[in-house]
Amino acid sequence: MAARSAKGTPSWLGAVNDRVGLSALLDHGPLTRNRICEIVGVSKPTASLMMTRLLAAGVIEERGTVAGSPGRNAALYAARIDRPLGVAVDLDAAELRATVVDAVGTEHPVARFALPAAAADRDAVAEIRRAIADASAAAGTDAEAVHTVVIGTAGYVDPGEEGELFTETLPGWPVLRVRQTLEAALGRTVFIENDVNLAAVAERDSGAGVDGEVFALVWLGNGVGASFDVAGDLHRGSFGGAGEIGFLPLSAEARAMDPEAQTVQDLVGGRAVERFVRAEGLPAGDHPTALAALAAAGPEVRARFTAEFGERVAHAVLPLLATLDPRQLVLAGPVAAIGGDELAAVVQAAIRRISRWYPEVVATEVRDVPVLRGGRTYLRAKVREDLLDTVASLVVH
Repeated sequence: MAARSAKGTPSWLGAVNDRVGLSALLDHGPLTRNRICEIVGVSKPTASLMMTRLLAAGVIEERGTVAGSPGRNAALYAARIDRPLGVAVDLDAAELRATVVDAVGTEHPVARFALPAAAADRDAVAEIRRAIADASAAAGTDAEAVHTVVIGTAGYVDPGEEGELFTETLPGWPVLRVRQTLEAALGRTVFIENDVNLAAVAERDSGAGVDGEVFALVWLGNGVGASFDVAGDLHRGSFGGAGEIGFLPLSAEARAMDPEAQTVQDLVGGRAVERFVRAEGLPAGDHPTALAALAAAGPEVRARFTAEFGERVAHAVLPLLATLDPRQLVLAGPVAAIGGDELAAVVQAAIRRISRWYPEVVATEVRDVPVLRGGRTYLRAKVREDLLDTVASLVVH
């Protein structure tokens, strides 16, 4: 049975060693006792005691042997990452996507299902419960091992006591205390995060933001938003709404580009893309159809799109540049993915022509489910900490 022990006692020191030993196995994969000694900096007897306690706790396992000294094979120890687990969820107005997250960030399959359009047919608890079940089935893991869920969606939750949900893409969901409602019904820890913030997490982890100290990410999709990353830390604002640039009114110069546009969302959001595609004589019944038509269009259409929208985006991001002055601007989202490096180059040139700022503008390098990938990165650290906490105060009697 586990028990708490005072700092400085042998039991406390043992618990600290156990946590460090488990961390080494998570970081390096299966290791022998001798290799654990080298990495952690402990003696062989101490390493043996660590492995004994961790095996007894059920958080590691023996996984074969490797050749050791003459006549002897050394056991390989590996962390068990089948529990605890998390599930990352990414949903918009039409579809939910979910994947299991373990302590080392293994890429598990993505489960998807369509969402009903009518608010009366939506149910927040039922949708997330199904996301956990479907993602677990796709990964071949136990749904009961899921302790934590992160939900990425357009909009944000006010961090105040009422936890008000500000979004237009979750009809039928509770407007107040949605996180508390989900946690109470599901019996799991739930985080609700802005989708653009999670896209920035993915960009920092494995995209254009890997080597940058500071970058701003602008999401160009059906909706428009931004995120600001400083050395891996996101700026969310006092009320959670930092980066909601789609609601900003336009300058007179920007409005002149499109008489129908009043806000940034109007200028470069989904409807603006649809209007452009229709004007080119291509099908644009809705945003996904317009994107597909644009992606399949010939080089002349794509060049006209890049020129027009590059100029629009440059005007749309000026308030962001004036406020944050980032060194790097990452263009992300489905529209940016279609525009690619060409769109980034036009935006960069236009910014330098119409303003005093000169950030490096680059295209996203995370094109496949970026919000879900960011959710997995976000949750991986929390699942890892959850696993390490199971042995932080372990005492084996």
